[in-house]
Amino acid sequence: MRIPGPAEIRALHEKYAPTAEAFTLVHTHCEIVWGIAEQLLAAPVLAHLDAELVRAGCLLHDIGVYRLYGDDGRLDHRNYIRHGLLGHEILEAEGFPDTLRRFCSHHTGVGLTRHDIVSQGLPLPPADYVAVSEEERLVMYADKFHTKSRPTAYLSPEEYAAHVRRFGEDKVTAFQALRAEFGDPDLRGPAPHAALRA
Repeated sequence: MRIPGPAEIRALHEKYAPTAEAFTLVHTHCEIVWGIAEQLLAAPVLAHLDAELVRAGCLLHDIGVYRLYGDDGRLDHRNYIRHGLLGHEILEAEGFPDTLRRFCSHHTGVGLTRHDIVSQGLPLPPADYVAVSEEERLVMYADKFHTKSRPTAYLSPEEYAAHVRRFGEDKVTAFQALRAEFGDPDLRGPAPHAALRA
């Protein structure tokens, strides 16, 4: 499988971003998520993971957010839960394989199940959108530590656990399992990967 590099992925972001502001918000977030994942990948226990695939997953995971911007430049927060599937559709239209598309559709929260979608009346086709591979789980996990809210912010593991608790104790348990699997990142200064800023 051919894995796109940072420059190709940046060009995709530029192609789909409706405004320069949207590009900066989403692409910078994706770079930060890669910086966090890259830091976690330095642990010897994770040396077997495909770092190139993780990088591509991090840089692509939120590309669907661009489809939620209206003509007025405002983000449709009500349908934000759909951004993963919208990203999956973008990558499918661009000819990328399912392995890459799944980073978009399977990273929301700590995984969305068919039960979550039906019981909460979410605007998604009922199915399980749960990260399966270790690379998918790492991208999903790294994404939890940075938010695109205004202003953007880093979240500590404790802050994210408190945030996800509103969706049920099972979600906290799932997050704690990811912490045990991948460890806690050092959030004192994970900046976008230096090579990506060039």
